[in-house]
Amino acid sequence: MNNVEPMTIFGYEKLQAEVKDLKEVKRPGVVKAIEEALEHGDLKENAEYHAAKEMQKNIDNRLAELQELLGNAQIVDPSELEHARVSFGSTVVMTDIDTDEEVTYTIVGGAESNPDMGLISFNSPLAKQLLGKEEGDEVKVRLPGGEKEFEIDEVKYQEIVFDSH
Repeated sequence: MNNVEPMTIFGYEKLQAEVKDLKEVKRPGVVKAIEEALEHGDLKENAEYHAAKEMQKNIDNRLAELQELLGNAQIVDPSELEHARVSFGSTVVMTDIDTDEEVTYTIVGGAESNPDMGLISFNSPLAKQLLGKEEGDEVKVRLPGGEKEFEIDEVKYQEIVFDSH
């Protein structure tokens, strides 16, 4: 059973761009570094060779990971979804019942999450506890810092801003 990874077209294109960069720029660069290190002879004490081989392994692992993500990707256009309840792409405005602090989160794919910008992964513990909830619901969520209780003030779709340029 493959894990379907919902993501927006932004996340999908971001992953594709990373694959292209790794395949066309980073990996050929490492292969060249390995060839140059080999010319220096003795491999046992050749730190450049070992560093380049390690980097090649990391690039290959990341490529495999990206290929799997892209293979499981399900491109979702959140603007076409119903946002009466929290779902993929929803922006949720909540109030912390204890502190009265208002927080806003948008639920996105794992590849596009950026908690500092309020973009949380569909697979994160918080998102999983919010999915399906609607305005007016009170929700107790378990977070790494303990349990918090929120009241959901608003569930809506708004255009998702991924980059803070």
